[in-house]
Amino acid sequence: MLNLAIIGCGVIAQYHLRALAKMKTARAAIVCDLRPELAQKAAADFGVPRWSSQADEVLADPTIDGVILALPAFARTALAIKAFKQGKHVLTEKPVAMNAAEVRAMLAVQGDRIGACCSSRYRAFESARVATEFLRSGGLGPIRTITCRGINQPGPTPKATPPVWRLRRDLNGGGIFVNWGVYDLDYLLGLLDFKLTPQYALARTWQVPPAFSAYAAPGSDAETHLTGLVTFAEGCVLTYERAEASTLPAGSIWVIGGEKGSLSLQMLKAKAANVVLVEPDPATGTRTRVLWEGDESQLTIEHDGVVFDFVDAILEKRAPRTSLQNALLFARIADAFYASADSGKPVPVA
Repeated sequence: MLNLAIIGCGVIAQYHLRALAKMKTARAAIVCDLRPELAQKAAADFGVPRWSSQADEVLADPTIDGVILALPAFARTALAIKAFKQGKHVLTEKPVAMNAAEVRAMLAVQGDRIGACCSSRYRAFESARVATEFLRSGGLGPIRTITCRGINQPGPTPKATPPVWRLRRDLNGGGIFVNWGVYDLDYLLGLLDFKLTPQYALARTWQVPPAFSAYAAPGSDAETHLTGLVTFAEGCVLTYERAEASTLPAGSIWVIGGEKGSLSLQMLKAKAANVVLVEPDPATGTRTRVLWEGDESQLTIEHDGVVFDFVDAILEKRAPRTSLQNALLFARIADAFYASADSGKPVPVA
């Protein structure tokens, strides 16, 4: 039985606690939050035997095998580094860190411990497994394009002030791109086993439009709309757009195109035809085949799965679904996108 600590007792911690409650191989041994009342309530609600408001004490506890960091990005890297140095395994929320330099700092002290990121949530589904196996088989041939476009129109004006951290570069590392782009790219690049080498990036960002200012907390300086392009040494190109609080037509697409065909995917718990292949047909030009379909809309595996995978990776001594090294690829692209948007020029991906 692994003893895990959860640091940060906000909304997302509840998902991790529910996942651990379903497991026979790991348990939440202690919860921690700077706000003692939240830690105490989480412990009471989920039957966790201990709670604390001192993260350093939790990390120094020799009975704790691993930690789940469920707090905003600006506070996670220092805790992850301390945890690794104390011999703990680490599962960090998304985005993996504020920037690529922080990810590299974590990797430098990780040693033989498991380091994982929750950005893999939407690769926990069966549809993603089928897509991955098809891509590994070479079914698309050499990849040419990776395309993602996700636009969310606003609902009614929020009655409460949105979370301050969500659209602050100093607290979260960015805006919509690190909030949702991290899922998009983990999904698409993860289906390709993260085996791509980014070269150059070009991006433009926009903050929340004045008409929708109520959807962002006062002082927000991060983007609610990003569009960008990345070239890869392997010969393919990523085109990307994400927007929220936008008047653009709502909708989402995730497509991987190769020489032999293109794969249309549904990342967000679709109800049918989740993996669709379009391939050449001498008689008609092209033909469409459904590689996998099913209703994943009621499953909770996207939240449970990251915890299940983290625990299994520790016990099986294997890499997690998204390791810190995998997550570094997203952080490098994010750094380049923001550098390009700030400068107005294409930039190399460092």
